[in-house]
Amino acid sequence: MNYTLVDQKMIYHCSAADIRGGGGIETYVASLVDSQISGVSNRTINSLKNLEQNQFQLLHIHDPDMLVDLREECPAVFTLHNHSSYCPSGTKFLADRGRQCDRLMNPLGCAWGHIVDGCGSRRPQNILQNWGNASHPLEALKKLSIPVIANSDYVRSQIISSGLSPERVVTLRCGVKPPKNPSQPLSQEIHQNQRILFAGRIVAYKGIEWLIKALAKTDQHIHLDIAGDGWGKPSMEKLAQKMGLSDRITWHGWCNGDKLAALYQQCFAVVFPSLWPEPAGLVTLEAYAHQRPVIASAVGGIPEHVQDGATGILVPPNHISQLAAAINELATNYSLSHLMGTQGQAWFQAEFTIDVHVQRLEKIYAKTIADFHAS
Repeated sequence: MNYTLVDQKMIYHCSAADIRGGGGIETYVASLVDSQISGVSNRTINSLKNLEQNQFQLLHIHDPDMLVDLREECPAVFTLHNHSSYCPSGTKFLADRGRQCDRLMNPLGCAWGHIVDGCGSRRPQNILQNWGNASHPLEALKKLSIPVIANSDYVRSQIISSGLSPERVVTLRCGVKPPKNPSQPLSQEIHQNQRILFAGRIVAYKGIEWLIKALAKTDQHIHLDIAGDGWGKPSMEKLAQKMGLSDRITWHGWCNGDKLAALYQQCFAVVFPSLWPEPAGLVTLEAYAHQRPVIASAVGGIPEHVQDGATGILVPPNHISQLAAAINELATNYSLSHLMGTQGQAWFQAEFTIDVHVQRLEKIYAKTIADFHAS
């Protein structure tokens, strides 16, 4: 951005991400910028280098690599959106073992993870680059004294295990915008159509293979809609064909907001079968916003966003029969599916709208500014 246009008495979001595009951090920062929080600029700062930081009311940093240029000349907070600040691969998932990584970040263990366990690229130059991308911001964060916002208790525990004081880290769960058009509760007619929805990238650690294998063990009238794309799509299409499920799956590819909203409305449940430890998982919140129950894997930050038995059903990751049983349970029980959807909607309105999120974020800003000037 052009620094001569910066109103330095305001609060600024700091990220190199293009908030006009789609994606996790981009969508979140865009929603904050669009929320018109009092005193917050509607523009972002994409670099802290050569910036007179002492003139700002507060800097809200979203990119870990920007931490190395923060001089603590003004109040600042940092949001942990994902695992990249304490995991070189960014996944906390050992792909070749099919399980979550429980190692603390260290050169030997992370190199072993990349080479042996398949948690990331096996190319030496990529391993070194990944290590630098995580270790340099983490060391910078340890030397700073700024508050850290985690988007789940799971992420909070991970950064504390990596060396940050618990007093510095607060959990602030995500918020999403409600649908443009009011969502409708699950009707018996829609339930009778027997459609479930997966929304996300089609990559191995998102659990599509698990879901397809589970679909084979469900009632043959249940149809799976898949909204998303990714490098794993060709192999998953072959798997579906091999298992005789091609006529029970519709591959919609990438969907815009209106198309995705329509898919949420025509399903009786949303399935979120991630194998890797999702930091939080916005799919659950989007399902609640559309008054649909969630069937999700109990891993990472996902269980914090699903009230098992109330707003959805949690299942152990990669457990085919239990996932199939959960799908069949909601497929044959309209009253339960409807109740979970309405309870999810109520929880969403109370805890997960962007307006609720902004109110809590403003309190963090106010405390950070007060503590900075009191010190």
